[in-house]
Amino acid sequence: METTLETTPLNSWHRSNGANMANFGGFDMPLWYETGVKLEHLAVVESAGIFDTSHMACVLVTGKDSYGLLQLCHTRDLSALQDGRCVYGTVLNEKAHVIDDAIVYRFDAVNYMVCVNAGMGGIVAAHFENNRSTLSAALDRPIEVTVADLSEKIAKMDIQGKNSAKILKKVLSPDCLDTLFDKMPYFSFKGDFSVFSKTVKSSSCCSSCSQAKKSANQVKLKNGTPLVLSRSGYTGEFGFEIFISPDAIVELWKDILEAGKEYNIIACGLGARDSLRAGAVLPLSHQDIGGWKFTNTPWDFALPYNADKSGFTKSFIGSDALLNPEGAKYIYPFVGEDLRKIGAGADSQVLDSSGNAIGVVLTCATDMAIGWHNNKIYSVASPNLPEGFKAKGISCGFVLVDKKLDVGTKLVLQEKKRKINVMVVNDVRPDRTARLKISTFL
Repeated sequence: METTLETTPLNSWHRSNGANMANFGGFDMPLWYETGVKLEHLAVVESAGIFDTSHMACVLVTGKDSYGLLQLCHTRDLSALQDGRCVYGTVLNEKAHVIDDAIVYRFDAVNYMVCVNAGMGGIVAAHFENNRSTLSAALDRPIEVTVADLSEKIAKMDIQGKNSAKILKKVLSPDCLDTLFDKMPYFSFKGDFSVFSKTVKSSSCCSSCSQAKKSANQVKLKNGTPLVLSRSGYTGEFGFEIFISPDAIVELWKDILEAGKEYNIIACGLGARDSLRAGAVLPLSHQDIGGWKFTNTPWDFALPYNADKSGFTKSFIGSDALLNPEGAKYIYPFVGEDLRKIGAGADSQVLDSSGNAIGVVLTCATDMAIGWHNNKIYSVASPNLPEGFKAKGISCGFVLVDKKLDVGTKLVLQEKKRKINVMVVNDVRPDRTARLKISTFL
């Protein structure tokens, strides 16, 4: 039986501009355009690229007890999260398996937005709703919170690369430019609930949202359309995520491509998004994290460990299971010798130096912006590149294994008869720009 795929507001544009389309999370999404994955990948590292990310979902959590519900359901300790800041973490079940990873945005003390993956808005919203009783029992009173799934009601696109801010300045209202990029560190955002005004009403959101709408911290396009601009992304490079009304995103997409012509900006598909995030050591939910305990990973920062990592600074769903070492496995990033890669999944084995199978390959991609030179990895964006350096590309990704490994451990990845030699590392693509001061790019 043929499955009908969901579409984003940009679907017609993708199909009219040579996109190779495929099913991703139940959505008809572009894998790459006529430019190809390599050039799309390099565009982001060297200048700028845009991505349609409207397949992702947003969940609003609002009301007096919104903070308490998120403290219970999200792994990060939100006690220090300030207005206008956002934070990455995961939503776990009682076994500490990942339901989804999620970024929590704090507009104010009673208004939060949670950004999750394609098709996960309803699932995560239901998980929040199902745990109302847990929070109510802990507080010994009925709780005041509204959870609203905005799946497909909010459009989203990302602009990534060192020239992102320069390009955005051309399409945003001059009224907000004077202070827009001031004091905007990594994982901060600007904009207010006016972006969600239509969906807030239809979702019977709490009255406190009206207070957030009055915020002077508004970001607008030249035509007055409001948006939320987040200094974050999924590439490891400097850039922004943009949340906007679905009826405004096609025009914005076209305007950004026009504004970015002098910087050779191009549209990028999910192929480049995957290779960029692998090189930046970022996980793909339900592939690199999922049906096993979320522990012993490169992303342990997403857990609220205390100073000596003997426990957590808060109790949350899955925390008890995480503190029990039984059944825990290990995830490590790796790099290969060259650009050759293998397929990932249950059919791809990880072999140790003795040829013993110790795990499976979760992700294997090729970062086309890096290369080896005298046993060191450089990026095309690295300062002081050695003479003769060429970025030929290096395979990279993640393995799930049943024992602890040291950085530098040599492994063999095997898919049927195909084998590649790889090495466990802490990091992959050097000199990434995501965390640099915004003044560096203006």
